[in-house]
Amino acid sequence: MSVTLRILCVVGAIGTFVLVCRRMRKDRIRIDDSIFWIVFSLTLIAIAIFPNIPAFLAHLLGFQSTSNFVFFVTIAVLLARNFSLTLKISALSSRLDELVQEQALQALKEDEDYHGQQ
Repeated sequence: MSVTLRILCVVGAIGTFVLVCRRMRKDRIRIDDSIFWIVFSLTLIAIAIFPNIPAFLAHLLGFQSTSNFVFFVTIAVLLARNFSLTLKISALSSRLDELVQEQALQALKEDEDYHGQQ
């Protein structure tokens, strides 16, 4: 792995780590989400500090360069995370629809009760 890529990895990972820590303090990010980003940034730091590990894995899996392996794994992890978040959003959207419908039925019932008493 080139020195430039190692430096870029460390700077990006430290930036992500600092951003996540700031957001955690301001309660703008949930703990389980922040754990993912902290582990992800620490992994990037480890990859940058110990480039022999991804180089060995890249060679073992047949990648032509270590940077291709690092980019591939990073993209794969982020795509998996994106899919996971899509599932959460879909579940929350369905739950929101249910709550809105329940609220509308409750308001209709209260309106009928109010007009029935008059």
